[in-house]
Amino acid sequence: MDIFQAEVTRTGDLTHDVREIELRLMNPQTIQFKAGQFISFEIAKSGSPFMATRPYSIASPPNSSNRLLLVLNLVAGGPGSTYLFNLRDGDSTQFKGPAGSFYLREDHRDLLLVATGTGIAPFRSMVLAELEKPGSRQVQLVWGLRSQRDLYYQEEFTDLSRAHPRFSFVTPLSRPEPGWTGVTGRVTTYIETHIDAVKNVSVYLCGNGGMIKDVTAIIHAKGLCPIYREQYYDG
Repeated sequence: MDIFQAEVTRTGDLTHDVREIELRLMNPQTIQFKAGQFISFEIAKSGSPFMATRPYSIASPPNSSNRLLLVLNLVAGGPGSTYLFNLRDGDSTQFKGPAGSFYLREDHRDLLLVATGTGIAPFRSMVLAELEKPGSRQVQLVWGLRSQRDLYYQEEFTDLSRAHPRFSFVTPLSRPEPGWTGVTGRVTTYIETHIDAVKNVSVYLCGNGGMIKDVTAIIHAKGLCPIYREQYYDG
């Protein structure tokens, strides 16, 4: 992996505990990566002589080779999120990358993308990369969150679905507050009840380990298809 020097050009809170950070590459000035891959930060860990390595998926598409967008949770005491949440516009940082075998494959299968929480990051990159290409394969995104205060990117995905009929998304909330009119329940329940045939589908899973295990079993019960997984750790 290469080492990149970058400048923070924008930070913004998406929810009460999720933040976007945009980085502009300084040296080298561009990066080549596949949609879904990640970069890593080496961070000092309190009380330890060793550096902590924390990977973060790239949420921007590969054609944005000079700027990268990260999406992350604030985790109390987590060295990675503490460091990144303290970055301000104009700060310098460095990272290694790109890396990871979880990336968008070039095949003709329809796509089923299943995320929980900030596992949406690599899928935002994949969706944008896929929709900028000519093609007919369907792209379905199922993104599980907890309640209304955890929602973000909804307007962006709605606009994408209107501009590209082959893209659809749904955001089930597992613990919605009163007034929610969207889909309720866990993503596992949604996959079990709404996904039928998987013969011509490639499945991508990114999020907590429980979801990945459960959805993998559900998909296997429906038939044979490629399943690509990325377990997400916040910290």
